[in-house]
Amino acid sequence: MWALFGLASALFLGIYDIFKKQSVNNNAVMPVLFFSTVASTLIFLPLIVLSFQVPDLLANTGLFVPQLTFNEHLQVLLKSAIVVASWVLAFFALKHLPITIVAPIRATGPLWTLIGALLIFHERLNLCQWIGILVTLVFFYLFSTAGKLEGIEFKRNKWIYFIVAATLLGACSGLYDKFILRRIDRVAVQAWFSVYQAVILLPFVLLNEKIRKRKNIHFEWRWTIPLIGVFLVIADYLYFYALSNEDALISVISALRRGSVLVAFVFGGLLFREQNLKKKGAYLVGILSGILLITLGTVL
Repeated sequence: MWALFGLASALFLGIYDIFKKQSVNNNAVMPVLFFSTVASTLIFLPLIVLSFQVPDLLANTGLFVPQLTFNEHLQVLLKSAIVVASWVLAFFALKHLPITIVAPIRATGPLWTLIGALLIFHERLNLCQWIGILVTLVFFYLFSTAGKLEGIEFKRNKWIYFIVAATLLGACSGLYDKFILRRIDRVAVQAWFSVYQAVILLPFVLLNEKIRKRKNIHFEWRWTIPLIGVFLVIADYLYFYALSNEDALISVISALRRGSVLVAFVFGGLLFREQNLKKKGAYLVGILSGILLITLGTVL
């Protein structure tokens, strides 16, 4: 059952990526990020208040937000800071790059998570995992050659560095999730994470507004902006619910969650009429094959 929740999370995460691309296309990035974040915050604020004022109302519903200690709040705040940094980089990269370039790079997340686990937790890799890493890196290189056909030079394009950095920060967040969810209730983590991300973003958005107006960067409200927050909340709720199952395997859930790139790649590529879909699609399959080998090596 937990695997189905992982797949459902991937579906909503893929749609979330499409809404992001639709929202930032020819639009100011920071207001889009902030208002989408506020949308997710508004979902959890009533739950936080109700859980504090009338706890019996939400008890045993899966929506109850338990109170956290000061130390636990600091841990959630750190997670929010890591994710916000990743989002800022990813949103700017998505504005300037095709979604069929961004999605496969994001698909390499489990590779960097594994390397992080290797360095931080001193885990040892087996043969299957080493092969998976090699396959992923080879197809990632081939994927960079497909980008050249569209005039995107991976070594010289700063937006490529942005999305790579966002992916690395996302991997850090994944490793931190493994740590924090063993100690803090999953609903409390998601609820307060949603609040803190808006708090962290607010001063940067206000500062950015002065720069945006000075540079005459246009911001247009679109209906897809709040849907970014809504679909992310659903995707994360399903993800955390899957992780909360005692039999769930974090490596398998992470790999299933990467299935979101297929949704973003196929539907996003067609919706935005992007180029070289067949070649990039073939290389994406190669990257996902490497991720699958890494996952199988973790499970076996």
